[in-house]
Formats: sequence, C-alpha cells, structure tokens
Amino acid sequence: MKIVIVGAGAVGVHLAKLLSRDHQDCVLIDANAERLADLDSKFDIMTVVGSPTSIKILREANVDKADLFVGVTPDESQNMNACIIAHSLGAKKTVARIDNYEYLAPNLKPFFEKMGINSLIYPEVLAAIDITNGLKMSWVRQRWDVHNGALVMLGIKLRETCEILNQPLRELCGPTEPYHVVAVKRNGETLIPGGNDELRTGDLCYFMTTSEYIPYVRKFTGKEHYADVKNVIIMGGSKTAVRVGLTLPEYMNLKIIEKNEQRCERLNELLLDTDAMVIHGDGRDLGLLQEEGIQNTQAFVALTDNAETNILACLTAKRLGVRKTIAMVENLDYVEMAESLDIGTIINKKTIAASHIYQMMLDADVSNVRSLMIVDSDVAEFVAAEGSKITKKPVKDLGLPIGVTIGGLVRNNQGILVNGFTQIEPGDSVMMFCHEHNLKNLEKYFKPSTIW
Repeated sequence: MKIVIVGAGAVGVHLAKLLSRDHQDCVLIDANAERLADLDSKFDIMTVVGSPTSIKILREANVDKADLFVGVTPDESQNMNACIIAHSLGAKKTVARIDNYEYLAPNLKPFFEKMGINSLIYPEVLAAIDITNGLKMSWVRQRWDVHNGALVMLGIKLRETCEILNQPLRELCGPTEPYHVVAVKRNGETLIPGGNDELRTGDLCYFMTTSEYIPYVRKFTGKEHYADVKNVIIMGGSKTAVRVGLTLPEYMNLKIIEKNEQRCERLNELLLDTDAMVIHGDGRDLGLLQEEGIQNTQAFVALTDNAETNILACLTAKRLGVRKTIAMVENLDYVEMAESLDIGTIINKKTIAASHIYQMMLDADVSNVRSLMIVDSDVAEFVAAEGSKITKKPVKDLGLPIGVTIGGLVRNNQGILVNGFTQIEPGDSVMMFCHEHNLKNLEKYFKPSTIW
C-alpha cells in the first residue's frame, strides 16, 4: 500500500514511524527541510522537501498511485487544499487534520467527500472524548467502549486491595467468568498472560468485560472505595480543555485554571453555555489550588502544552489527595517516565490521531482502532466476512500469531467473551488485541475467501 503524508509534525512523523514498522510504501512531504532531516534513515520512508499544495511536488511523490493521502500540517486550510489536489491527481482516499469543529457535523460529510476529502480528523476532539470517558470512571486508567458498551476494555492499576492477586489465571478466568485479562504492563514490560501467569501489585492490567459486569470488576480489583468524580480542575485552557468543558456530564463541576488573561476571556466566551468556571492563575500554585478546593476535588487534568509541567502538576495533585489525575504528554519520550511515576492516565493526541488514520489503511472491515501506547499494542474491531478464515474453525484452532489475542465479540448488539471453543460467525464484530504486531497481518483472517 502506498501512503503519502504531508506535514512532518508530531502526528505526521508518528504515523510515518508506524507505517515504516509495517513496511508500507510511505512518502513524507514537508516544506521545512530541517523537519525531514534524517527521517528517511531512521525510518524506512522517502522524504520530499516542498510545499504540500504544490502540484509539481505531489506528482514527484506519485500521489496518483497513493492508496491513502494524509494532510496533517498545522494549517487546516493547507491540509484540505492538499487533499482536494491529491484527489484530483488520483489519490484513492484522503484524510485532513482540522481545527474547526463545525466541519465534523455528520450532514457535511457528503459535501467534503464531493470535494475529494474522505475523512476529517480533529485530534483535540478525540483526546477530549478519551478524557471525558475516563472521568466517568475514577478508578480506571483507560476505558474503551465497543458498540455503545456491549463490550468494554478497562485498564486498571492493581493495588494491594485487589482480590485476585498471586493466583494462576487459569483458576480465575475460566470459560464462565465474565471477564478476560488481555494484557499486563509490569516493570516496563508488556505481558500477554497465559493460564499459569499471576497478577501482582503494581500491574497495569487490561480487562475485557461486558457493561453489566463493570461493578463486578470494580469490586474484585478493590476499587469500590474510589469516590465518583463530581469536581474537576483542568490546568491549561487549551482547545482540548474547551472540548472537555463542552462535553462533560452535567453532574460534574468544572474549573479551568489558565494563566493567560486574554485566553481566559476567550474561554469564558467559548464556555458561555456551560457552568464551567474559568480562573486566571497558575495551576502549579499550591495556594491557588487549595483556595479553589483541591481537597474536595476528585479529578485533576493537566492540559498545558508542556509535558513536564503536566506531569509535575499531576504529581502535586496526587500529593494533595486527588485520586484521579490525567496528563497530556505529547512527547513520547516522556510517556514511559510518566507511567513509572504512577501519575495516572496519560493522553497523547498524536497516537490517538494516528490510530484513526491507520484504520483507513486496512482493507478488511474495521470499524475502530485504538493504540494502547503504554503497552505498545493496538486494539481493533474487525468484522468477520462471510467465508473468512476466522469463521472456519474454533478460536483454539485458528493458529493466531503469538502476541495476538481475542478479547471478545459483539453479535446482534450483545457482547460475548471468547474462549478456545468459541465459533466466530459471519457478521460478528471481533475485538483483536495485537502486541508488537502489524494489524494488517490479521486482515487475512477476516477478509472473504473460499480456499484455506
């Protein structure tokens, strides 16, 4: 597959890295030669210096043969124009990064497709969705709902209060148990557990369950004493903070602390129809935090553009007694450090955006992809086609690659956990957990075929 990316910023470079790992034919275009320096030697990609909207440059990059064209420069108009030109030159699919929420209205999708833009992506909106979902459950690090909660993946940090520690999983996760353990992060290493493995204090454990058993999972992981989130403080009045403010449940009280006075005025305009309170000040100021009721706050979210500031602010909030902390960490070099400091949930816009773009590359019917950067893994929702390999044998006989496991499936809108004897049927939405593997290698199991 040939992919052309314009914009060697955070999202573009991260996406190029993913594609080079998958040995895709990838071209990265940017007008700034310094941004492209050494990228072609670090990753297996071709780089081109030039304007993303130059017809000459796009032709040099062989856009006419591109299966996917991605516009992810910081300039929304440039991304959209580049996609329109690329489509006219012959690119099969295009996706543009935007920062205008109005464009995401569902009724505008045919309008943009007619222009030659197949998909629009707004990383701040995607990050806000993750943050809001996380705030609804104070005791989880990460949550992902499939089919409106028919299946739910929960990332949970295990403490001494967990009831299932130090016992072989074969004794805990039998075929009738309403949960599966799909991955464990321990001491910097990811483990795809087997029946003889045990869970330990300090593990970050990913469970797959169905919505009705979430309280059960909460109980045996020892999280019932965690207070539900009612009061939230956000440090940093970014675009992501605005989207969180506009989508937060009504029962939550929100305060946004922003040190730029002009930005505070703008925030008040943008959040006029909400009950959010905007405070001019520095979110790292202990006196200010105490004055604003940090002792009665269940969640602290750090969304400044500085990863170090966000990490330190979350550490401070935890020291002051806040249970739920979320940090925006855009520098991937700091993600491992932030996780080792046990600061709470880590949000990275570029990995979220790259997951959504990556989904467009897959030929099989894939309705959702999520990158779990903490465990260096991906979760994808594949739909089993009629006659596909995945439907031919029970799960235990499919010969799935090492590091790949099935978390569950959705059939007729009902979540079902999978065991070795499960027979997947055509039309099932199957949750595939893939550690350090190319998701494209799993496509062959789900695409229609009559010969195996």
